[in-house]
Amino acid sequence: MLTELSIRDFAIIEEISITFTEGLTVLTGETGAGKSIIIDAIQLLAGGRGSVEFVRHGSKKSEIEGLFIIDNHTHPIYDVAKQFGVDIQDGQIVLERTITASGKSICRVNSKLVTLAILKEFGQKLIDIHSQHETQVLMNADNHLDFLDMYEPNLIKKAKEEYTILFERLTTLKNRYKQLNENEQEMAHRLDLLEFQKNEIEQANLAPNEDHELEEERNSLVNFEKIYSSLTNAYNALYGEGRALDWLNKALVSMEENLKVDPFIQENSEKLANHYYTLEDFAYELRNRLDSLQFNPERLNEIESRLNEINRLKKKYGGSVNEVIEYLAKVEEEIEELTNKDTHLTSLLMQIEELEKDALLEAKQLHDIRKKLADQLTKAVESEFKDLYLEKASFSIAFSLDEDHNQNPKLHKNGFDKIQFLISTNPGEPLKVLNKVASGGELSRIMLVLKKLFAKHQGVTSVIFDEVDTGVSGRVAQAMAEKIHQISHDSQVLCITHLPQVAAMADTHKFIKKEEKYNRTVSTVKELTMDEQIKELSRMITGTKLTDTAKEHAKELLDLASNFKQTIS
Repeated sequence: MLTELSIRDFAIIEEISITFTEGLTVLTGETGAGKSIIIDAIQLLAGGRGSVEFVRHGSKKSEIEGLFIIDNHTHPIYDVAKQFGVDIQDGQIVLERTITASGKSICRVNSKLVTLAILKEFGQKLIDIHSQHETQVLMNADNHLDFLDMYEPNLIKKAKEEYTILFERLTTLKNRYKQLNENEQEMAHRLDLLEFQKNEIEQANLAPNEDHELEEERNSLVNFEKIYSSLTNAYNALYGEGRALDWLNKALVSMEENLKVDPFIQENSEKLANHYYTLEDFAYELRNRLDSLQFNPERLNEIESRLNEINRLKKKYGGSVNEVIEYLAKVEEEIEELTNKDTHLTSLLMQIEELEKDALLEAKQLHDIRKKLADQLTKAVESEFKDLYLEKASFSIAFSLDEDHNQNPKLHKNGFDKIQFLISTNPGEPLKVLNKVASGGELSRIMLVLKKLFAKHQGVTSVIFDEVDTGVSGRVAQAMAEKIHQISHDSQVLCITHLPQVAAMADTHKFIKKEEKYNRTVSTVKELTMDEQIKELSRMITGTKLTDTAKEHAKELLDLASNFKQTIS
């Protein structure tokens, strides 16, 4: 869960640090106080798109940090961390995001610099933000398949992975077939280019690792004097009268003359002898190396010329000689393919047909799993509807597909399924797509139902609702408050709300306030006591003036919330 959030110089926030706990945390305050700005900051922390507009006026940068505690050691975040080489200790993950006034975005995970895309990979596993925009996403039928797959991701994960592998291979083969089928003139030009590249590389007559070997040899010739002087000095220090080996020999003779006199001498004489013979062998190696050294300026010129030729080829075809040789092999393979184009086209077509059959089988397996998931999700959604006063509504998931000229299902990256969520909110009315029949309040309730159902399966540690209760009131608002609290049993929930029913359900209530400080507008956050919570709920009920009736109503809401929590605990 999100434990600590630190925000500096972000929009109207100068500097705040917020501590979050488990359960349901509600954020309330006047419109414009900065509630949604805090959610914007969390969204950026999860990899959302940033803008220089977020940087507080007069500041060089905005900084956001979030500390997450992961108690479950099998959480998918550990796989993400392993994939990107991020170390997680004591179940703690710190996400950091800095946006400079010049527009640069700097991202870190546990102090390691990462790209925005990698930060997003972590954020998606930790945070799920629901805003009014996401309700619009629900209305787009193109997104419904993703919603269905999120219901029981573990059941469908393996089948999707197996299908994806086949589909990517199939796409690669189809692209290759299309390239080979291009017009003759383009193929002729391509063949001429490949022949030129082949001849150019072959004429160089490259040997594996030749560049490295030549560079080592050149280094020896360029540094000949230093190498010769170093080896000579080392040899002279070891060999000769009055040198190291001579003195070691005297020490060895002295020890061997008194082997029987002292146990220590007897024990260490052989050790000294081994050192002596090792150094003697090394001195011979130094002498042999010195005898083999020759300075050849003509050879140095040959090496320089050869390396220039090799470097020219490396700039065009690879970073090393070995890569250039590998490129030559690919060129020869493509030349052979283009020269015998018809044969390869026939072979590719056969491979495509076989792979399409396999992919269709995998897509069919995906379809069967989705049909079962759709039945489960439909029953679960309609059951949840009853709690939100949509008991007369009907929900269904309609499957369809596109067919090719052979009446086979057309494959896409997710199989061949196309689905739509259908709903009927009144008895006797036919099922229709969401955007044709659902009001804003109904869409909010549908999205909340889906969030509750998905919260158990997605493993997300923090679910954030930004005014999810838009368009509802009365008993529906109370029902939504209860549903939001139920979600907090499976995931930490942060919720911005204007409804007193939702705010009363909070385990922790934080109040966002906007005020002037040194002629600048700043936002502050305060955790409310029980008395302060009653006053805030009263304000939310009446709008402005605090009345005794409003306070009594606020207390009733808190009592109602407390009784509800006891019934589900």
